[in-house]
Amino acid sequence: MSAPDWRSDGRDWPHRESSRFVVSGGVRWHVQVAGSGPVLLLLHGTGAASHSWRDLIEPLSARFTVVVPDLPGHGFTSRLTTPTLPAVARQVAGLLGTLGLAPALVVGHSAGAAVALQLALDVAPVPVVGFGAALLPFPGIAAALFPTLAKLLFVNPLVPSIMAAQARTPGVIARFLPRATGSTIDPRGVELYARLFARSGHVGGALAMMANWDLAALKARMSEMTVPVRLFHGDRDATVPPAVAVDAARLLSRGEARALAGLGHLAHEEDPAGAAAAILAAADDWGV
Repeated sequence: MSAPDWRSDGRDWPHRESSRFVVSGGVRWHVQVAGSGPVLLLLHGTGAASHSWRDLIEPLSARFTVVVPDLPGHGFTSRLTTPTLPAVARQVAGLLGTLGLAPALVVGHSAGAAVALQLALDVAPVPVVGFGAALLPFPGIAAALFPTLAKLLFVNPLVPSIMAAQARTPGVIARFLPRATGSTIDPRGVELYARLFARSGHVGGALAMMANWDLAALKARMSEMTVPVRLFHGDRDATVPPAVAVDAARLLSRGEARALAGLGHLAHEEDPAGAAAAILAAADDWGV
């Protein structure tokens, strides 16, 4: 499969000057590090990459050392053989160790929020902020069908190439994103998503993550969380039902859910100033 190429696809990548490539745990990571102060880790969701935080890095780096990796199989980071949720969390912890950095706050979007909670449970018990957090299994029969379908798509080597070819059709991603997420983002963001989804390696990485995710196991451990968790959900989110944040917050001893009016699943890209303010307010409340 064809992975995104740093020389071409990354030629004008947001915050390229902050990018570096680090080998850790057998994975070649693309990670961006900017600013100074306590370490703030930003984790993107399935199918995204570091670009999804592009408009938050500058305001947050005025107060924090902001660390923004591409997760395994996404963007410019190489793949894991079996990217289960615990495995991805361990790999992220290993990357931080290689960088010599310890997070004081972790912010995750969608599946990145699940990685953040797993990280807090297994390695670094630090506060978590989530946006559009994908933390609970799909209800009913979908809980069994969704991962099975993802596995079937993943094991077929033609599927990522077919999906990437479709993504290269002009206008496909621009139409897909609002329909799938409920969000309308800027043309720059749309073009960056289109650039990634045109690469079968990135598509395959996203499918592999979905095929190996076990949110039921994470749900069973949520009562163990001792750190504060604040979950923001757009009331127009077409990807993760807003009720997920409310239900997950009830399972967490120090969890809370807050609605974002008029925003979808990519709320942090639709309103980056509001997202940055929400993160900074959480840091203030928790003394980070």
